[in-house]
Amino acid sequence: MPASVEPRLLPCGDSAVLVELPDLQSVLALFRALGAPPHGVIDVVPAARTILVTFDPERLEQPTVLAWIDAAEPVEQPAQSGPEVLIDVVYDGPDLAEVAQYAGLTVDEVVQLHTGSEWTAAFTGFAPGFAYLVTDHERLRVPRRNTPRTSVPAGSVALAGEFSAIYPTSSPAGWQLIGRTSARLWDAGNAASPALIRPGAKVRFRAS
Repeated sequence: MPASVEPRLLPCGDSAVLVELPDLQSVLALFRALGAPPHGVIDVVPAARTILVTFDPERLEQPTVLAWIDAAEPVEQPAQSGPEVLIDVVYDGPDLAEVAQYAGLTVDEVVQLHTGSEWTAAFTGFAPGFAYLVTDHERLRVPRRNTPRTSVPAGSVALAGEFSAIYPTSSPAGWQLIGRTSARLWDAGNAASPALIRPGAKVRFRAS
């Protein structure tokens, strides 16, 4: 593992290891490398600066897990043939004009950038089915709203910082809302795969 990555491996009890990393790109690179876990690993959960690895201590010893993580070679570039999710969006969000102003773009240019970029689900959290999407440029990086909304509708498409996301359910939000979709982000009745967008998935937006 390159020294620049500077991972910090922290055992958490007897059934988990938390890996601390310097930035999101390092998280994504190591997460790609951990795609084939040894028998006994239960889950590998990325976040903005960490990866949590949980395992069954009756089937796998913690030193083995630590050695597996430490030996992983980060994959800097994503695979070209990952699963892709296409999301149809109506770009009429209440913050669209303000986002364009922040970014120094026209509204049409914001839509073109959002639909023309390939987004990757870096990690999930906040709410079931909520995926933090990143892309390879910073032209749509905008701040959160100064005053969060107490509720936004399910299906709202938003931007904040380096991320884009879709709200699976109605919830409070401080992100900038640029559009809406009818896509169903979370299906609790689908036990095998309840989330439409999972970490590592490619996402493309299409104006409708």
